[in-house]
Amino acid sequence: MAEESESKQSTVESVMEKISGKIHGHDSSSSSDSDSDHEKPASPSPVKAKIYRLFGRERPVHHVLGGGKPADVFLWRNKKISAGVLGGATAIWVLFELIEYNLLTLVCHISILSLALMFLWSNAHTFIHKSPPRIPEVHLPEEPFLQVAAALTFELNQALKLLRDIASGRNLKKFLMVIAAFWVLSIVGSWCNFLTLFYISFVLLHTVLVLYEKYEDKVDPCAEKAMIEIKKQYAVFDAKVLSKIPKGPLKTKKV
Repeated sequence: MAEESESKQSTVESVMEKISGKIHGHDSSSSSDSDSDHEKPASPSPVKAKIYRLFGRERPVHHVLGGGKPADVFLWRNKKISAGVLGGATAIWVLFELIEYNLLTLVCHISILSLALMFLWSNAHTFIHKSPPRIPEVHLPEEPFLQVAAALTFELNQALKLLRDIASGRNLKKFLMVIAAFWVLSIVGSWCNFLTLFYISFVLLHTVLVLYEKYEDKVDPCAEKAMIEIKKQYAVFDAKVLSKIPKGPLKTKKV
């Protein structure tokens, strides 16, 4: 009898231990879940607000410009090289525009001076006790010129294709934009010649791009507001003017 009572007590105790263990486990799991809920920050929404970038770009300015040496020059990654390029362009503009030097005259004068100095040095090195000048052999590789020619050909073909599409009357918006751009260029061309226009564009590339890269977080919101306002004005112009222009029937394409 004593053995039976002891076995019953042991079974009761084991059952009670299991029940208490389950209760404690449930409490700990619930407390850990509540703690994890408190500790975990609010997960961000899967759809993030898209940041507006000028011209719809999704990459940094350096990558948009190609990410090579020209991009480094325009964005002043190496200040000495960028300053040297800008200074050389300024010197060329001063020579041809302010001093009114002709290109052929300048090339001839530089060639005469260089050849005369090298000739005199080569013949007088024995008298001045110096080594003769080492004139390097200059050999221009073909690959860079072919790459530049291919890139220019591609861009020209794209421009001709765009002009053809505009002239065919498929896109009125592009037609108006191109006409406005040509009109602005004609006005600017009447103010200055091609060299001055090229120099102004060169200086703007060396200043506007680096300033935009530095202050893009402030420029992009202003550009977004301006684009919204332009789209509103274009919608009004389209509703009042463009929509009233009669259009001919569209021709079906021949198979």
